Amino acid sequence: MPIREAKSADALYAELAEYDLVVAPDAPLASAINRRLDRPHFGTFATTPRRLAAGRREQAEDRRAFLELASETDRDWKAIAYAVGNVLQCWEHRGRLDAIFEYDAYVDDATREVVEAMRTLRTTSKRLTEYSIDDDRSVAVVGHDRLTALERGVLPESFDRVELFTGDGFDHPPFHVFESATDIVAALLDAVSADNADRVAVVLDGGGQYSSLVESALEAADVPFYGGPGFADDPHHRAFVQLLRLGFRGPDTTVGDVAPLFAQLGAEIPVRDRDRRLAAVSGPAVEWVREFRDGIEERTFAAALDAYADRAGVELARFDEELRKLGLADDPVTEAAVDRLAYYLQTYEVPVDRDNEGVLLADAKSSAYVDRPVVFHLGMGEEWTHSAPQRPWVDTEAQFERYVGDFQRLLQSGERQYYLVRDAAGGEPVTPCLYFGDLLDAEFERFSDLDSVEHRRRPRRTGDGFDRRPLGVDPEPVETVSQSALNGYVNSPRDYLFGRLLDSPDRERFVEGNLFHDFAEFYVNHPEVVRAADRDDPVDAMLGETEAFFSAADEPLRRRTYRIGLDLIAEYLDENAPESDEFLTPTSGWGDNFFAEYFDEPVDSPLTERWFEDAALGVKGKIDLVRAPTHLLDYKSGAKKRPSQVVKSAAIDPPADTPNFQAALYLTYYRQLRPDEPLEFTFFHFLEPMADAVAGDADLDDALATVSYHPVAFDEYVGSRDAYEELLDGYADCRETFDDLGYAAYADAVADLTFPETTDKGELRDSAFAERFTAAVDAGTSDDVDAEKGADQAIRALNGVRKRAFFRGDLDAFESFVDERLAELNRRRSGEERFPVDGLGGEPNYRRVDNRDLLLEGDR
Repeated sequence: MPIREAKSADALYAELAEYDLVVAPDAPLASAINRRLDRPHFGTFATTPRRLAAGRREQAEDRRAFLELASETDRDWKAIAYAVGNVLQCWEHRGRLDAIFEYDAYVDDATREVVEAMRTLRTTSKRLTEYSIDDDRSVAVVGHDRLTALERGVLPESFDRVELFTGDGFDHPPFHVFESATDIVAALLDAVSADNADRVAVVLDGGGQYSSLVESALEAADVPFYGGPGFADDPHHRAFVQLLRLGFRGPDTTVGDVAPLFAQLGAEIPVRDRDRRLAAVSGPAVEWVREFRDGIEERTFAAALDAYADRAGVELARFDEELRKLGLADDPVTEAAVDRLAYYLQTYEVPVDRDNEGVLLADAKSSAYVDRPVVFHLGMGEEWTHSAPQRPWVDTEAQFERYVGDFQRLLQSGERQYYLVRDAAGGEPVTPCLYFGDLLDAEFERFSDLDSVEHRRRPRRTGDGFDRRPLGVDPEPVETVSQSALNGYVNSPRDYLFGRLLDSPDRERFVEGNLFHDFAEFYVNHPEVVRAADRDDPVDAMLGETEAFFSAADEPLRRRTYRIGLDLIAEYLDENAPESDEFLTPTSGWGDNFFAEYFDEPVDSPLTERWFEDAALGVKGKIDLVRAPTHLLDYKSGAKKRPSQVVKSAAIDPPADTPNFQAALYLTYYRQLRPDEPLEFTFFHFLEPMADAVAGDADLDDALATVSYHPVAFDEYVGSRDAYEELLDGYADCRETFDDLGYAAYADAVADLTFPETTDKGELRDSAFAERFTAAVDAGTSDDVDAEKGADQAIRALNGVRKRAFFRGDLDAFESFVDERLAELNRRRSGEERFPVDGLGGEPNYRRVDNRDLLLEGDR
């Protein structure tokens, strides 16, 4: 069915002006009709059944009933709330209080207790049950099908029905499609000011992201608004509940866990402390919070609230009043009581005093009509769709029709409507509100499939899009990039940018990793000092440095991990002492070293922690250990990666899902120092053999992953003696075949061949290379060997070398890749382009981003 045209408030008033009483389905529509009243009228003109029966504004009777019962019974609060909700809803749809007893599955002791209490409780529903409109008045009912059974019970025998819709269709305005939620809010702010705020309404999902964004934006722009955050959303109310919960969270709570609390207390906590345990951080605010937590069970709720209000410098009289209504004010603070309080605040909307001035913020799922000249509809996605009550007393089809009708009216609220939406989020289409599927005669999956206008930001060089204010300062270009920065930038340029703009907290994995690295560097310089020390001294020192991140219960595991890690590092360096350093210029160690300070000994070996920075190549980094003139080593505390995985992670076209360019970048730099020489880069995952170390049979080779660099093209390598020796060290048929063939014949066989680009086994076997290579090998070997199988194994072996090593062309391409990324990065830093969320490989790997909360989905 098409969208039906809704009658305006003016049109409705023209039909209703001569009646004594008008019954409307919702309060905003009734108020709009009353504002059109142009003649004296005695008593109420337009109203809702509930206002008519109660003689006042409607109140949340579910909350009122809950407060009455919660203070009179010891029954579980969740059971009370569940029973209250069921009883009131059944009463609404069936018209009788005791109708709930017809549904055995929903009747228990709590339900019976609620029904008995409501027989005497003066709720609006009870007043509706008792009230009826006099038959001597001329009555019009607007939207009779929108009234529930309980509301219809007040109507007289004789009344006129007035439809909410005309017989025509509504030609809805276009959807204005934006790239992000922030762009939508920015467009809203361009149209709203303090001068026109009283003429504007914004319809949005009250519990979604637009709500907080709009409220913050209007507040920052000094534009008045109402209808926004509720009682439980007040920052101090939330912080107080968080403070109460803190008293029962245990010793492992981190500073970051309670950051909103510190913000409301006006305390500035260094970012580096965010991941540290609260018990390990100092400062006046932290000390106060710890003291509050330690003595929480000695306080009543009222005393706790007073203490918080005094510390925060605020008045919280309304919260104190609510505590007294709940009967909690003078109760001691216990974990169960805090849970009950939190449940209540999450379940019921506590009334707040508002100044009804400024922009009206209306919830899309609780509003059917907004009486403002200009109405902005934000989002309009599936979050606007109601979840129909799944109860047997609810006629779901009729309820759905009510929802669809209300949605149609809401779309037409105002003299001018603006639909501001997004087309995609997180790389996926934004699904329009499901009601559109019943109202529009078009096939669509996203808003751009419908009548829409796109609003996209374009680079400044196009002369289009949003203006930028020039700063008058040329940004200093980035000349070099580290492997970690390149990894992050390729995964998500926007996350890379935030990483440069924002301070990062100290994290346990970084602190631990740095300590292991420092130990390895120190051991290379002073192995005799470590051997002479007590075996537990370095371990104790590490535990002391990391204790802020872990609870005491973790200490035995940490001690064992540190002990084994240090032992394995020392064992490796004892067995693989670095070779002569004559090929390096003597230099001091780079940066501070924890163990150098601990043992009071310098670290100045040119073999460890070698910092490099090469502007010509655009790369920089720190080499953990120069194992030999052509062999570099890096210590890793994480899980081991196979050499093929290391090479795969360094792919550039397209980049891997988890890009890691460390090996490629370091070898690219180091080949400038050792031109035309084969190089090796080893990752020493020193915690990999931990389980075997506990059993006493650790093998250090299990912890090593070595990738090689061959200073030749891969085809040149295929014909080399090194490649031939690789085949002689391979599978049995491969060894026999090529031992029989000999190197000279092998070299002749591949001299004019080009190895395929593909790494797929099937494609390799079906290639022209495989056909010609197999034929040449078969012709040059005796009948005693299986030449066909040997050739197949040789192709697989060569392919394996390519997958776990770098060749000259690989690093040449990587150099160009770095140049391109630096040029792109500097364009973005200068403002010519935006820093997109998506990286070169598309949507970023969100497990690898550090600022997830700051990233809007998609290329925005």
